[in-house]
Amino acid sequence: MMKAYKRIAEPISIGKVTLKNRLFMAPMDTGFGNLPNCIFTPAGIEYFVRRAQGGFGLLFSGGTGVDGKVDGTPCILDDPRQFVAVGKTINERLRPYGCKMFVQLTMNIGRNAGMKSPSPLPAWRNPSVITEELTVEEIHTKVEEMAQAASLVREAGYAGIDIHALHWGHLLDSFALAFMNHRQDEYGGSLENRLRLCKEIAEAIKKACGKDFPLTMRMALKSYMKDFDKASFDGTEEVGRTLEEAIAIAKLLEAYGYDALSTDVGTLDGYYHAMPPSYIPMGSSLDLAAEVKKAVSIPVLCGSRFADPDIIEQALAEGLVDAAVVGRQAIADPDFANKVLTGKPETVRTCIACNQGCIWGYFTRGRVSCAVNPEVGREGQAAMIPALEKKNVVVVGGGLAGMEAARIAVSRGHKVTLYEKSAVLGGNLIAAGAHDFKREVAQLNEYFKQQMRMLPIDIHLNTEIDAESLKKLNADAVILATGSVPVMPASIPGIDLPQTLSSIEACLQTKSVGQSVVVCGGGLVGCELAYGYAKEGKAVTIVEALDDILLVNDVPDMNKMMLQDAFEHYGVRILTQARLQEITSEGAAVLKSDGTKEIIAADNVVMAIGFRPLSSLAPQLSGCGFAVYEIGDGNAVGNVLTCIQDAYEIAAHL
Repeated sequence: MMKAYKRIAEPISIGKVTLKNRLFMAPMDTGFGNLPNCIFTPAGIEYFVRRAQGGFGLLFSGGTGVDGKVDGTPCILDDPRQFVAVGKTINERLRPYGCKMFVQLTMNIGRNAGMKSPSPLPAWRNPSVITEELTVEEIHTKVEEMAQAASLVREAGYAGIDIHALHWGHLLDSFALAFMNHRQDEYGGSLENRLRLCKEIAEAIKKACGKDFPLTMRMALKSYMKDFDKASFDGTEEVGRTLEEAIAIAKLLEAYGYDALSTDVGTLDGYYHAMPPSYIPMGSSLDLAAEVKKAVSIPVLCGSRFADPDIIEQALAEGLVDAAVVGRQAIADPDFANKVLTGKPETVRTCIACNQGCIWGYFTRGRVSCAVNPEVGREGQAAMIPALEKKNVVVVGGGLAGMEAARIAVSRGHKVTLYEKSAVLGGNLIAAGAHDFKREVAQLNEYFKQQMRMLPIDIHLNTEIDAESLKKLNADAVILATGSVPVMPASIPGIDLPQTLSSIEACLQTKSVGQSVVVCGGGLVGCELAYGYAKEGKAVTIVEALDDILLVNDVPDMNKMMLQDAFEHYGVRILTQARLQEITSEGAAVLKSDGTKEIIAADNVVMAIGFRPLSSLAPQLSGCGFAVYEIGDGNAVGNVLTCIQDAYEIAAHL
């Protein structure tokens, strides 16, 4: 039976603009969406149009620069005619879908990029750099440029403007935070003075564009910050914004003429609150937004891990907030809105809140991608066009990589047969989704299993196929996706004792675990196991041979920071530069860097020192007359992002 999301489907007005539903795509920088002068590229246009096709009622652009004079950064004022021309093009593309777009204008991010700030401040993650203080004249120049940019936004046909931003510790946020604003002039001191810049921006834009042109503010309701570059794990010791101050700010912003508040939480100093990984529960900021909603009459939009349609529908029905601002889930599945609005949420390709492709991809590679959606940034390339030559494709392995390869290949018209040696599909994704804080990974597995059922794929479970059998199948292409298994070194005495668990056994809880646990391995798998045990109140020790935990490159900083702070919060012992020597009935014998040996008492020892690929069939298939591809962990042990992207790359070009 299909679900009805009646409140999500209701129209809503922001100022004089009516939006067709209450699912909005959050403002997110992409790296491919804007040229240096903040004009959308062809890839950026297709990216936004694809989300309009997917049913979203409103799209927010990412931060669009307006400051070419004070900070000297590229901005839309560099080439205003081209900005307007491209804007008219994108709005013509959006119109048939009934979707509207607000451009997010930014004065830049201040101390977070070492730029000029309200006061001399230590630059984010670079405290040896102290930022320059903006002069009053420079502030006025920034406001003037905001008004000029706003006029271009309206001329280009966009439906409104979002102001970037009273969040993440960016420039406007640092003006508003007493912890960062030490000015003695009219822009410092009282809350009204610290918000004077927000007031002047609203006045200037309303004067330039008319009072009916919608204006929203992106605003954090709590900073989760206890010092520069130091997060508050549980929200205590707050030196930034409290909910009480957020309510006062919301009232002032309404009085200044802002037509809606687009809310989230966090600063970059409290990184994992600003860009929450899966360890933070879905809808965690809803209670804060609901309190602000009580204090104002303008719409309050809720973001920050607010992408569960059932939570959204209930919140809207109860009048807690007015709309949902969906970020990473809109990247993961551009059809999210349509799937929800047609009563088919189970068909959503779930964002797993891993941060690997989106924000971490933007910071480390200069462009957004997505662990679960390999088409991000190439929506206009039509990689899924039907194959000109229909082939007989055999996929070996029903884990994540195998399922994605089968899905893409059959969707392009190939005949696909999949062999899985176990009784179920999913491979290591099953264990990865077993944590209570990895619910979305389990949902992703269900999505892929559903795709396997819906598509015409010939699936053989409980079937382990060898090279000789493969040679007899008359295949045109064989895709090997045989996966990996945990490393369990036989050379370690006690590895076979009943109190020893592999990481897979630990995730699947195939054995009971006592109150004291030693986790060997400080990579992501080991640290997530340790986090789960610590939350349960167990005494946990992590033993890591390297100089620190989580040194692997594919762990985004926000995830790493939260785990490290969680270990401090829960009292997890971290023993680095130490190697497991033996597992005994008493616990784990560890050799430390100073040459001493320690026996760590434990009820159980969990081995999380990595995975190794299963033996490859590829050498035995050489010269057999068909193409052989090896993907996923069978090629090189990776993660969700690498498994899906490798599978997509092969299957989309067969």
